[in-house]
Amino acid sequence: MKQRVENLLRQAIKAMVDSGELTALPDTPIQVDRTRDSRHGDFSSNYALTVAANIGSRPRDLAQSIATRVPSSPMLDRVEVAGPGFINFFLARNSYQALIPEIISAGARYGSGDAGQGVSVLLEFVSANPTGPLHIGHGRGAAYGAALARLLAAAGFQVTREYYVNDRGRQMDILTVSIWLRYLELCGQEFTFPEQAYRGDYVRPIAEKLHADSGREFEISAAGLFDGFPRQVGPDAQLDWLIARSRSSLGGDRFERVWKAGLDDILGDIRDDLREFGVEFDNWYSEKGLIASGRVDDCIRKLKESGHLYEKDGALWLQSSRFGDEKDRVVVRENGQTTYFAPDIAYHLDKFDRGFQRAINIWGADHHGYIPRMKAALEALGRDPEALTVLLVQFATLYRGRQKVQMSTRSGEFVTLRELREEVGNDAARFFYVTRKSEQHLDFDLELAKSRSNENPVYYIQYAHARICSVFAQLRERGLDYDPDGAMQNTHRLEEPREQALLATLSRYPEVILAAALAYEPHQIGFYLREVANDFHVYYNAHQILVEDGALRNARLGLIVCVRQVLQNGLGILGVTAPVEM
Repeated sequence: MKQRVENLLRQAIKAMVDSGELTALPDTPIQVDRTRDSRHGDFSSNYALTVAANIGSRPRDLAQSIATRVPSSPMLDRVEVAGPGFINFFLARNSYQALIPEIISAGARYGSGDAGQGVSVLLEFVSANPTGPLHIGHGRGAAYGAALARLLAAAGFQVTREYYVNDRGRQMDILTVSIWLRYLELCGQEFTFPEQAYRGDYVRPIAEKLHADSGREFEISAAGLFDGFPRQVGPDAQLDWLIARSRSSLGGDRFERVWKAGLDDILGDIRDDLREFGVEFDNWYSEKGLIASGRVDDCIRKLKESGHLYEKDGALWLQSSRFGDEKDRVVVRENGQTTYFAPDIAYHLDKFDRGFQRAINIWGADHHGYIPRMKAALEALGRDPEALTVLLVQFATLYRGRQKVQMSTRSGEFVTLRELREEVGNDAARFFYVTRKSEQHLDFDLELAKSRSNENPVYYIQYAHARICSVFAQLRERGLDYDPDGAMQNTHRLEEPREQALLATLSRYPEVILAAALAYEPHQIGFYLREVANDFHVYYNAHQILVEDGALRNARLGLIVCVRQVLQNGLGILGVTAPVEM
């Protein structure tokens, strides 16, 4: 509806430009907003106020000229000029009623648009290290990313979902050692398990499977392994010593096999967990594969050739401070090993080399400082840093009553995403995760998420959908039929104020989709669906739908069919089901 009003205003302005009455101002946006007060119409534009000074005209006079050029339309009752130069649009009484056949015809496509047509987007999210199960913090990033992907697709963008698998580096080495040490325990070896190793219960089953499949193939003396253990240094240095000692004791091939056992088990669990959560990916991109492909070396070579790398203290540094970073960054250490930053640069360059026009990363809020250096690296490589958008997801804190649950991946004291889903269900988890802006901290209220009350927003919305389905069940029980054609032919019977209000709310759905997509804010969909559900419940409680008058009954059934469709479409974007009964 808003788009149609904007088009009428655009036609009026174009007519004035074509006739020479108005100088073309292509850089001035044509903005139309819904009014808060119906006395000022349904929509209003301040266009005349924004451009009048540039063309030497009085805003009210310009507004009046534009208003007279607005084409006639069945949807418009009148156009008026108010105040210093606002152009107010009053819709015809039946304009919202005409929405019913539009929604019924569009079905699942209602609300979708083409704002992103022709724009390819690579959306990377979750990308949790495969060193343990997903916890509730990862769950928020998963729910947000999946909803954003659907939202962008609804706005016309071509979206590819990608998970970056950090399957190399120190954390994976720590996991490998942790699994092997648990394996040695199963072999009867006795030793003190390192505090900084991964201590979660999920490590033991991996070690048990390794022991069952391989017997004592990987066994060595624990006493020999820990001989010379450096007790006077810090825990991290001790762990690095143990990694090196384990690798040399096992040999590269056997160490790699333990590493693979851990990766396959945990990454498989992550895949299953996300799939059960309704979160799917188009690509699983391996960091180890990236390095093996030579792309990291190619990227470093390109940075050298561009003159943006320099040597200092035996290391190679990127001049990232020249491109807005707070300081230069090491890319290759003095020992010849690349830093974590090097493959990250190569990975982001590869995103654009694959032809994506935009890259969107969903990162944890603790990665905030990493954004400038990544954009700097892209600019140093001749890429547009603005083509990369990084969206930060704040931590989600789980409360059991008034007690906050602490989380620590290595100690194993954390609540997994799977445990949360089993307790509150996928629907509540998905919805509650996206009830706030991603960059805002989220306190996850378990009791509210499980409650069957109007205070629980997902229950309230789903109940509206189930309630509509129950109306059609009652219709069948009475031996009556719903006639869609009769509904569309009798939309003029929907004259009650609550019916008009409900239709007006439904008409906003395409606007909400577009605004939420461009702002990367799926939570707008949740708030909007709450409004739809509220308007429906108010209407349902005030008016009988299955009336004796067949024409009016079909018209009202057509109205709630549209409500049901919008609820289904919106919940689908959030990854939440629309139940038939509750």
